[in-house]
Amino acid sequence: MKINVYSEIGRLRTVLLHRPGRELENLTPDLLERLLFDDIPYLKVAKEEHDAFAKTLRDNGVEVLYITNMVIEALDNHPKVKTNFINQFIEESLIPSKSVKNAVYTYLSNLSHRDLVCKMIEGIRTNEVELKHRVNIMDMLEDEYPFYTDPMPNLLFQRDPFASIGDGLAINNMSTDARQRETILSEYMFKYHPRFENEKIPRYKKRTARYKSEGGDVLVLNKETIAVGISKRTDPRAIESLARKLFDANTSFKTILAFNIPKTRAYMHLDTVFTQIDYGVFTIHPGIMKELIIFEVIKDGKSFKVSKVVTTLEHILEKHLKTPIKLINIGGNDLITSGREQWNDGANTLAIAPGVVIVYERNHVTNNILRKEGIKVLEIPSSELSRGRGGPRCMSMPLDRESI
Repeated sequence: MKINVYSEIGRLRTVLLHRPGRELENLTPDLLERLLFDDIPYLKVAKEEHDAFAKTLRDNGVEVLYITNMVIEALDNHPKVKTNFINQFIEESLIPSKSVKNAVYTYLSNLSHRDLVCKMIEGIRTNEVELKHRVNIMDMLEDEYPFYTDPMPNLLFQRDPFASIGDGLAINNMSTDARQRETILSEYMFKYHPRFENEKIPRYKKRTARYKSEGGDVLVLNKETIAVGISKRTDPRAIESLARKLFDANTSFKTILAFNIPKTRAYMHLDTVFTQIDYGVFTIHPGIMKELIIFEVIKDGKSFKVSKVVTTLEHILEKHLKTPIKLINIGGNDLITSGREQWNDGANTLAIAPGVVIVYERNHVTNNILRKEGIKVLEIPSSELSRGRGGPRCMSMPLDRESI
């Protein structure tokens, strides 16, 4: 299978998700900040809501893949890589004690591929692994923390570990320790799964790259233009590095628009405040407009040039997309409504075709505005999924879209 994503709105054909699992039940109030959650979702309902999301995708002709199944199938396809897979996971779990590392390795080695991948995601509690010999202070201090390896609840948001860009990938060096190990799964999927192992898929960024970035900041606007957020999670130097890779590879992309957005929890990624839903039509949180600064990174021979944009957002988008632009404010013109619905991911729409979007039903003001603008709105339940601060776009990574 090849990667083919040259727009945000082309009909979606294949998408990657993660169905939430027991990692959500390993969240505790004391660990929320460390694991980047604001609340503890109720797993039973979160699964039901996520299944409704997947069903909506399938009902509209989208093939749904799950990262867990893809990694399991990759290991089944190449069982000899299991040892390296476990060792890499343990090393990146930052376990300080050698005795604990050895015990965790033994524990994981005895699991089936399915149980292994699920356990890596849900986290390994200290009472699950038998540590026979405690020989130093470090071994004894390990019991002061409830996990030998932390759960990965943010795997729910498959938009972030990598980005599908054109016919290639940017596997991210994630911004926080809580999310670093997620990209191990992405890497093994693309390297060893039967769908991908024989495909020559360009890599525009490796997970070991120096500068941090996350996929929620990347919007592929057309075959020549990408928008990337300079956010709390994406370093501007990562954007320039991506530009070099894309331009050196002689791809069709000629411009990156770097959006400098506020570095706050509410505006975590560019797609939490700005997404495309139709030809020339975007949702936007009006709260960013006063602070928004845009830079053009334009291909210039074998290098690129950077310039600060001194014009309106509509004008710069019209220049590069060559079509009239309409910006639809989340929550309309009411500051309280827009702030509330943006917090609940009202701007985080997933376009599955031009003018057809999946959204959370709770953002009723924004959804009604979209309908009045002629957008087909497919609502999904979100009482528990929304607690993770990520919407339908955050939860999905397109692998294949029809060209437009």
